[in-house]
This record gives sequence, structure tokens and C-alpha cells, in this order.
Amino acid sequence: MRIARFSIDGNVAFGAVEGDKQDELVLDIIKGIPFADFELSGTKVPLSKVRLLPPVLPNKVVAFGRNYAEHARELGNEVPEAPFAFFKPSTSVIGPGDEIQYPSFTRELHHEAELAVVIGRMCREVPRDRVKDVVLGYTCAIDVTARDVQRREKQWARAKGFDSSCPLGPWVETDIDLARANDLTIQLTVNGEQRQLGRTSEMIHPIEDLVVNISEAMTLLPGDVILTGTPAGVGPLNVGDEVAVTIEGIGTLTNKVVKRG
Repeated sequence: MRIARFSIDGNVAFGAVEGDKQDELVLDIIKGIPFADFELSGTKVPLSKVRLLPPVLPNKVVAFGRNYAEHARELGNEVPEAPFAFFKPSTSVIGPGDEIQYPSFTRELHHEAELAVVIGRMCREVPRDRVKDVVLGYTCAIDVTARDVQRREKQWARAKGFDSSCPLGPWVETDIDLARANDLTIQLTVNGEQRQLGRTSEMIHPIEDLVVNISEAMTLLPGDVILTGTPAGVGPLNVGDEVAVTIEGIGTLTNKVVKRG
């Protein structure tokens, strides 16, 4: 099931996305929330009539850096032996079609396409064989990074945590099992030109290891998001650019870069 979060006539709801052709997609409004038992209402609205929002509002976004060897090398970094985590605040999250605001404190904004794991239930110290039970589904993400600030400040809070630095969407796909999620094509284009292309099977630490690693330290809540790293090919974004991430079996997330007002 593809679960979207959307607004219509001033109201916010979740809905199941139905259909195959983009111009024919409809939303069957969900009664309840996707993190508990819910029913489809049977009330359907065309996707074209709503505004898609970030598919979840995470309490926290836990991101893992340098989880693709070629990406680590392209930036001159060593490949970490253990998963390497950092955080993006909830205020960094935007949805499909929302604007990525180019911060005034950077001159080198970069794109990083990522598979995002959405947690479906409260959990802590998750055993590796139970990871599949705590995952609601998967969505597309862009880890927008102020690369010059990252190099200069070492600590990544400003470089990766600024407002609009974490686009998510367009929806959460729940019908992908863990084995398949660990081997999906992921690509990113800027103004239609391919910049990144890889497979999640290239991750150094698969999804199971990432969930085990972070849940050893902290409780994960429904709607929390784990970013799993980016393949090689990261590069600059400029004001006016349209950046799109497409992940096999999930969909496409598109955002435009604008000058921060």
C-alpha cells in the first residue's frame, strides 16, 4: 500500500494511493492513522486535487553517513567500520513539491539521494530478526547538505540540519519487504540530467544493521525516519534547479531550489 499524507480544504488526512497512471491516481481516505489499525473509508479524491505533505512528521530523523563506499571515497573520506549516525531535526522536513531554500550561510549546496526507512511502532533494542516487524515502509529522501559548512565546522548540525534540508515523499510504500528494500535502484536527476545512480545493495551496512545500531541507543517512535546513506555522484545545487529522486518500487520525489527569502 502507498500511504500519503495530504491536505484538502484546510484538512489534513492520510490516504491510500490507488492507480498506476500518474494523472489517474486517487486517494482513498484512511479512517485513523497508519501506525495503528485503520480502515479505508471508501471516500476517494483525485491526487491532482490535493496537496501532498511530508508522508510522516518524524519526532527525529536519524541519518547514516558514508554508508556507500564509493560516496565516501569521492569526498576523500575513509569508509567507517561501524554505522556512523547523525541527526536532522524535525524542522528540516519538507514534502513533495515544497521548496528547498538555499541558506545564506553556504556557497556549496549539495544533493544526496537516499532511501528512507519509516518506523511503524515504538521500539528499542530491536533484534536483527525483528527489524521487519518495526518498519512501516519506505519513502524517498534528499539529504540536502551545505558541503562547505560540513567541511569547515566538522560537526554537521548546521550543514545538514537547516530548514528544508530533508525532503521526504511522495508517500510511504508498505508492500516492499526487507530483502527487496536492500536491493533497489536509486537515482537522482537535476533538471532532468542524471547525477546519481546506484542500488541499495551497495550499502556497507544494510537496513537491519542500521535499525539495530540506533535502537541500541534510543527509543524509536512511530513515524521516525532513518536515512540510509547516498550512492556516489553527489554534487551542487543552484537556485532554480529542480531535483528529483526516484527509487524503484516507491516513486519520485521532486523539489525545487529557491533563494531563502
